[in-house]
Amino acid sequence: MDNTFPSLITSANSILILLADKPSFDQVAAALSLYLSLRGIKEAVVSSPNPMTVEFNRLVGVDKISQELGNKNLTIKFKGYPAENIERVSADVEGQEFKLTIIPKTGLNSPQREQVELSSSGASSDLVVLIGGNNDTDFSGLNNEDLSGTKIVHIGIKQLLASPNREIMSFTLPVSSLSELITILIKDGNLTLDADTATNLIMGIEEASGNFKGENVSADTFEVFAHLLRSGGIRQKGEIKKEYPKGAIPGEDLRIEKTEKKENVLKINQTEEVPDPAPKDWFEPKIYKGTSVS
Repeated sequence: MDNTFPSLITSANSILILLADKPSFDQVAAALSLYLSLRGIKEAVVSSPNPMTVEFNRLVGVDKISQELGNKNLTIKFKGYPAENIERVSADVEGQEFKLTIIPKTGLNSPQREQVELSSSGASSDLVVLIGGNNDTDFSGLNNEDLSGTKIVHIGIKQLLASPNREIMSFTLPVSSLSELITILIKDGNLTLDADTATNLIMGIEEASGNFKGENVSADTFEVFAHLLRSGGIRQKGEIKKEYPKGAIPGEDLRIEKTEKKENVLKINQTEEVPDPAPKDWFEPKIYKGTSVS
């Protein structure tokens, strides 16, 4: 069987892209980009055990990341409506449409539309893609019973440590970032790489590599970055930092010390008592008369 990444994607019907607990910006950018590249090709879900915080809001499509592992089941919940008010529930099929009727007890009101809450749950994926992480315990979502027996692959810049009872196929490469690796896999798999996806990957590479200062940055990194720019990716302009921490600028401490000393000297001079002006005749020529001594 061909176990290359493109063949695994091709053979899968439904794909779950799973983030590690407390993911980094690069990991979220990589996972979201892989999800976006699969749109219109495969049924895919990208999931994180933690809600997305403000730092991830600049990534395109971040609202597509769910805390649920899939949409196998649809759950209908009546928020704020007492269950004891319900007399019975009727389920019918009219033609090709399913109809659910909530019948309240006599004299009580039925649930209101704004009280209806819909949610999806249950994983039905036949391929799980783990993004980042150091070992399989970093992915709490793997403990879900719905994923039992599901094929699992890992994408990372270093090998994942897995439990003996769990088989995980790993695609690793010591590159600058997960976003760089995902770009390579998207390109090798002939997946969609539009401007939004490329922009996310650009941000991921810049963030993880420290603006190309990381130790794993290579010539290949710049080739990948150029490919993303040609694909319509846009570099995000960062805010100009107006204040810098003490010591961040070379020679700053020395300049501060000299300035402080100068200010102290001025303060001391200003507080010293100024003597009275010398008598005017001090500046006039002096004539001394001698006395002869016999």
